[in-house]
Amino acid sequence: MVMVFLIISSKASGGEPQVLGYQLKTVLSGSMEPTFQTGSVIAVKPLSSDEKLALKKGDIITFQTSEEILITHRIAKVNSSGEHVLYDTKGDNNKTIDADPVLSDNIVALYSGFTIPYVGYFIDFTQSKEGAALLLIGPGLLLLAYSGFCIYQGLREMESTEKLTPKKKIV
Repeated sequence: MVMVFLIISSKASGGEPQVLGYQLKTVLSGSMEPTFQTGSVIAVKPLSSDEKLALKKGDIITFQTSEEILITHRIAKVNSSGEHVLYDTKGDNNKTIDADPVLSDNIVALYSGFTIPYVGYFIDFTQSKEGAALLLIGPGLLLLAYSGFCIYQGLREMESTEKLTPKKKIV
């Protein structure tokens, strides 16, 4: 039920699902396995400008590429150049460091250590047209089925009560 609330509220606001200041992101590839599995949901904490400059080797960050794609990888090396900081990143499951260093301005958030395996598949489905329809129509169908079941139970109870009570003859 909490997941349904998060999905509906994030769709209504047009933004990222958030809980207590943490953004929830779906893992779309296996580049960070075994740290987190494809289809998991991870919680990341948005960072201030100062926090982006204080990251260290081993931190897991979410950053935006030049194609405006979000990637979550581990910092492999920190390169300081005056007031600018560049981070070399690498997916735990990748053999090499990412081709392009990440400018601190392109960092979106820091991984919090919180992961829910496989829930991302459900979230992605609910954000599709079919999933949204299921979220809207599904509860109504369940209520309708439950109402039918209650009516059926009531009729069965009435029948059993009629069989137990003796009928009077009118003369």
